[in-house]
Amino acid sequence: MSVFPALATPNDSTPMAPTFLLVGMPGLAAVPSWWTMPLIIVYLLSALGNGTVLWIIALEPALRRPMHFFLFLLSVSDAGLATSLMPTLLGLALAGAHTVPASTCFLQMFFIHIFSVMESSVLLTMAVDRALAICLPLHYPALLTTSVIQKISLVIAFRCLGLHLPLPFLLAHMPYCHPQVLTHSYCLHPDVARLACPGAWGALYSFFVVLSAMGLDPLLIFLCYGLIGRMLQGVGSKEDRWKAGQACAAHLCAVLLFYVPMILLALISHLKLPIPQHAYTLLSYIHFLLPPLINPVLYSVKMKEIQEKIFKRLHPRKVGCTQ
Repeated sequence: MSVFPALATPNDSTPMAPTFLLVGMPGLAAVPSWWTMPLIIVYLLSALGNGTVLWIIALEPALRRPMHFFLFLLSVSDAGLATSLMPTLLGLALAGAHTVPASTCFLQMFFIHIFSVMESSVLLTMAVDRALAICLPLHYPALLTTSVIQKISLVIAFRCLGLHLPLPFLLAHMPYCHPQVLTHSYCLHPDVARLACPGAWGALYSFFVVLSAMGLDPLLIFLCYGLIGRMLQGVGSKEDRWKAGQACAAHLCAVLLFYVPMILLALISHLKLPIPQHAYTLLSYIHFLLPPLINPVLYSVKMKEIQEKIFKRLHPRKVGCTQ
C-alpha cells in the first residue's frame, strides 16, 4: 500500500499546487533513526568545518589574498546549501513528513538553487584565479585587484538572484497536470517543473537556468585547466609543475565532488537508467551534502597558511614557542 495520500489526477490541473510529496530513503521508513543520525552528524561536521574556515579568514589579516576571499565565498555557499536541505530532510527522517506546502517547497527550492549556483560560480572563479596565477604570474596582482574582486562578487550575486528570483513566482502560477510526487527529499525546480502541464513555458525557463549555470560552468573550468596544462607542458622544471599541481589539487577535488554526482544524476534522469531508487536518492545526498563536509578539510590540509593559522589560533603559546 502506498505511503502517499491520494494524488491529483491528470485532469485535475490547478493554477497552483497546494502541496508536494517528497520521497524519503526507500526501505528506511520504519527505522528513521538509521538515517537521522548520519544526516545530523554530517550537517554538524560541515557547519563546524565551514564555520572554522569563515572564522579564520575573517580574523586573520594575513589571509587577504584573492584565493582566500574566494574560499570564504565557497564556505558561505557550502554552509547555506547544507542548511537549506535540512528542514525537509529532518522532517522526513524524524516525523515522516512527506507532504510539504507549495510555499515552503518554493522557498526551499529558491535557497537550494541560490547556493548551488553560488558554489558553481565560485568554483569557476577559483579556476580563473588559478589560471591567472600560473599562466600570468607577473600580471596577476594587477589583474585581480580589490576593485576587480568586488565586481566579481557583485556579478556572482546578480547571477544567483537574477536567474532564480523569477522561478518561484513562475512555478507558483503554473498549471499542474501530473501527480505532485517529487523524486527527491527536497524541492528542486526541474523536479517541480516536470509536473507542469505540457506547454507551460515556466518549465522552459527552468531548463534555461540549469543549462546557463550548471552546464556552462564545468566547460569553462575545463577550459581553465586546459590552459594551465598547456602552460605547464614543457615550461619550467618538474618541481615547478609539482608545485602548480599542488596549488590546484584542492580546487580540482572540490570541482569533482560537486560536478560528478550532479552529472551522474542528470544522466540517470534523462536516460532513464534502471538503477534502484535508494541508489538514486543516496547519490543526490552525496551531491548536496558531501562537498560542504569535505571542502573545509581539503582546503585546510592543502593550503598550509590556513592550517597554520588555525593551529595558531587554537594553540597560540605552542606555536609562538616554536621556531
